[in-house]
Amino acid sequence: MSLAETLLLAAAGLAAGMLNAVAGGGTFLSLPALIHIGVPPVAANATATLTALPGYLSSAWGFRHDMRAEGRLSLRAIALIGALGSLLGAVLLIVTPGETFLWVVPWLLLLATLMFAFGPRLLRLARHHGAGQVGAVASAVALTAVSIYGGYFNGGLGIMLLATFGFIGYVNLHGMNGLKSLLSAVVSLASAAMFISAGLIAWEPALIMAISATVGGYLGARLSRRIHRTDLLRHFVTAIGLGMTLLFFLG
Repeated sequence: MSLAETLLLAAAGLAAGMLNAVAGGGTFLSLPALIHIGVPPVAANATATLTALPGYLSSAWGFRHDMRAEGRLSLRAIALIGALGSLLGAVLLIVTPGETFLWVVPWLLLLATLMFAFGPRLLRLARHHGAGQVGAVASAVALTAVSIYGGYFNGGLGIMLLATFGFIGYVNLHGMNGLKSLLSAVVSLASAAMFISAGLIAWEPALIMAISATVGGYLGARLSRRIHRTDLLRHFVTAIGLGMTLLFFLG
């Protein structure tokens, strides 16, 4: 890789790690950066999933004192469901032809962008209608569906997890952010293991982005408590998502 490509990956990884910790949407930067330097689409998605893992872990560490079990499922059960669901999603990605995935990418980015843009409203609705009303089976089904999506495509996973946690009865936002990062790490780890076994990881770009995403995830977790105008940050990330979606549609 050239120096410019290395710097691009490092910057994208750092920004993605910070965004994933603060608000989500890191894939809007990491996936296009990998495809831009020539990594095939399916491999780029697999690599982006792997490189997000250190950032998720460092972010979860930053929230480690806030995580508590709420709702009807234990933290262990939530982690197990996340791992199993992500494995199914990873298998779906592995068997998807590259041309098909490249056609699907802009639609997935659009879905993730819309989920991100309307995430706060969705979270409020989920918390309003879900607390104390959703049983263990419905909670498991909801988490399984989101985990399958996360195993297939990491974009927008954070906001989907937050909305799901609200739906199944979580109310502590800092705890939800910590669990979001932890479960995102579980989903990414399980699916990345499948991608590694399938030989889909572009290792040199992955190393660069993983290191920078780790720094970004930790910084993002620390900064999240100091950011009061999260609406402005959300508008900024939504604009990035729409821009990247348009670029992929125009292709």
